[in-house]
Amino acid sequence: MTPLDYFAWIVLITLLVSVVVIWIVLAMLPGKIAHQRGHPNAAAINVAGWLGALAAGVFWPIAMIWAFTAPSGPMQMSTGDVKLKTPPPQETVSNTETALTSKKESQA
Repeated sequence: MTPLDYFAWIVLITLLVSVVVIWIVLAMLPGKIAHQRGHPNAAAINVAGWLGALAAGVFWPIAMIWAFTAPSGPMQMSTGDVKLKTPPPQETVSNTETALTSKKESQA
């Protein structure tokens, strides 16, 4: 074998390893996105992503869209890194007590 043949084998092996790594990363992507976004169906999205990868990409676009959709209905998506502007519990209780006493005084 000539040095050019060895170089060709190295390039071929590198390409095959790269394809496998990219395939694995793409298969994990929908599940990882759903988990980071706090989706309640993150496990199912992860399975759909892997099934899509095994089925040559049939379910993969569906899993990606599903990972980015917000659930509707009674299920609520977690807020993740979003900071909600809610007052501390003690402040809320004292505001409620003040409102109730002022309402009672106005009715009397």
